[in-house]
Amino acid sequence: MAGWWPALSRAARRHPWPTNVLLYAALFSSGDALQQRLRGAQNDWRQTRRVATVVVTFHANFNYVWLSLLERALPGRAPRIVLAKVLCDQVVAAPIAVSAFYAGMSILQGKDDIFLDLKQKFWNTYMSGLLYWPFVQLTNFSLVPVQWRTAYSGLCSFLWAIFLCFSQQSGDGTFKSALPFFHTKGSSAIKGSPEK
Repeated sequence: MAGWWPALSRAARRHPWPTNVLLYAALFSSGDALQQRLRGAQNDWRQTRRVATVVVTFHANFNYVWLSLLERALPGRAPRIVLAKVLCDQVVAAPIAVSAFYAGMSILQGKDDIFLDLKQKFWNTYMSGLLYWPFVQLTNFSLVPVQWRTAYSGLCSFLWAIFLCFSQQSGDGTFKSALPFFHTKGSSAIKGSPEK
């Protein structure tokens, strides 16, 4: 067991894309599974598989490519460069990621209007993300080695996934809707929206 870190480090150096993508996907999907448990529900593994599918097919790959392009366009860790990266990330990547999550989940759930959740929850979710992701990416761009940035984003996405998956299933995209859930641990204070 003590050799797992060197093995993971070697894998990230030799095969950075799949290592980062798989770590990101595993952490994000775990966030969905945990939020289901926090709600007091039995784990819906079909739902977690849908989350994993969206994350593997889009989010993790997009994150890896995006962070690589961003580093090429704005190399370095100078404060001005780091702030420029954070701004670019929030203006360009964040809206794409939020949109892909809501639309992708609606497609996989077989909803009639695949853009309904996106229309109803996009701005709230995006604004909630602005309270979390700039701080995550500030740390990511200034302290984390380039080859680990997607994996670090995945680690932070574990917490974000708890909120985002809850929001997709029962909330409105705001932290306010999620906070009663965390305080009441799935009581009837929050009514879930029925899945089609």
